[in-house]
Amino acid sequence: MGKPTGFLEVARSKQPARPLAERVRDWREVYLPYPAEQLRAQGARCMDCGIPFCHQGCPLGNLIPDWNDLVYRDRWRTAIERLHATNNFPEFTGRLCPAPCEGSCVLGINNDPVTIKGIENAIVERAFEEGWIRPDPPSRRRTGKRAAVVGSGPAGLAAADQLNRAGHQVTVFERADRIGGLLRYGIPEFKLEKQVVERRLALMRAEGIVFRTNANIGVNVPARALLRDFDAVVLAGGAGQPRDLPIPGRDLGGIHFAMDYLTQQNRRCEGDTIAEDALVSAEGKHVVIIGGGDTGADCLGTVHRQGAASVHQLELLARPPDTRAAGNPWPQWPHIFRVSSAHEEGGERVYSVSTERFVDANGQVRALQGRSVAPVHVDGRVQFEPVPGTEFELQADLVLLAMGFVGAEPGGMLTELGVRMTERGTVARDANWMTSVPGVFTAGDMQRGQSLIVWAIAEGRSAARAVDRYLMGDSSLPAPL
Repeated sequence: MGKPTGFLEVARSKQPARPLAERVRDWREVYLPYPAEQLRAQGARCMDCGIPFCHQGCPLGNLIPDWNDLVYRDRWRTAIERLHATNNFPEFTGRLCPAPCEGSCVLGINNDPVTIKGIENAIVERAFEEGWIRPDPPSRRRTGKRAAVVGSGPAGLAAADQLNRAGHQVTVFERADRIGGLLRYGIPEFKLEKQVVERRLALMRAEGIVFRTNANIGVNVPARALLRDFDAVVLAGGAGQPRDLPIPGRDLGGIHFAMDYLTQQNRRCEGDTIAEDALVSAEGKHVVIIGGGDTGADCLGTVHRQGAASVHQLELLARPPDTRAAGNPWPQWPHIFRVSSAHEEGGERVYSVSTERFVDANGQVRALQGRSVAPVHVDGRVQFEPVPGTEFELQADLVLLAMGFVGAEPGGMLTELGVRMTERGTVARDANWMTSVPGVFTAGDMQRGQSLIVWAIAEGRSAARAVDRYLMGDSSLPAPL
């Protein structure tokens, strides 16, 4: 490495962010670029560790020590080449990935891990600024094979990008009116400004990929038409079936799924007009978010910007410890207490609670009733039992259900194609990423279940290699899985 003693001399530094009072008044991204010299110093913290466990932590197998060292040496152009060798969209993962690589960083055994995610994002942004990233159409002639990709989230885009590089003619079908899937409508602007998505899509279009919006396969586009018109199909439609909370009062007004809420606000940021009777806003309201994960945090940052009167985020699980527990050793993902940018902005997190009833006020929710719970182990499984005497009522004019997703949306395309499903409600596949229907492949949350963006890209790349091999008999495309 460039500076073998760097990890002894330089402390981890947090990425700069815009002031709280400023950022909650707009929808621009929260984080600011690292100063160049500070970032070089952060790259110097990457150890000559012998076995880089960050590779094990990253589903993409990113060449992390390579580009950490290249940043330290001020060799940015080579760094983006190393980064793009394994990751189609580092500008997405550098903003959105929770960085399992950092959880596996060897330095993290007894110190703060290397700022891998921040360095990754800085490399790709520098490359765009310098003009090093340009359209790069396939260098060889087209194969004459046509591939359809259903879904334009990170898995679908990665599969499309790889198949296009292999020389196939690729068409991406998206049921929404804009391309991007969850990148477009699920992730708030303050985490990913949509101009970043558009920048990458412009490159993909220039490289020959065709995008079709408002194409809901199995609804307004027959699924069988894909089998007729294309040589292979990749299903990458995500896991869009939200987990519900079937308790008394669930049908009251003012209770919404988190993704519906986030989608509407993203549409507003795009300039769409929302009818007044359909508008869901936290302005002046007492908001309760049920679910303590990333989607809940996205809702939290959104309600801050909409001007909520108060906000509570409820979580069934107990508060995580500040440091690794004995049963959570390195290099496992550290299950520790984390503070996102949205949590810095306000709101109260309440742990170990279960919501039992929504309280009615003329057909609208006005409060929720719940109680504390404690985990108990029954037949090897964890269950949550109510704690006597802990009942409470919490004012709520708006409730957002952010409890995750249970699988692919049933019906439509999946029913028409007749693909086999798993017990978990995901699309079944074999070791070659093919579904039960010959020539139809799948990748991402649709077959994996709700997961991380880095897993989606890795699966898209791997499925693309399988499709290329199916079409051509062999493939030179890299595949991490």
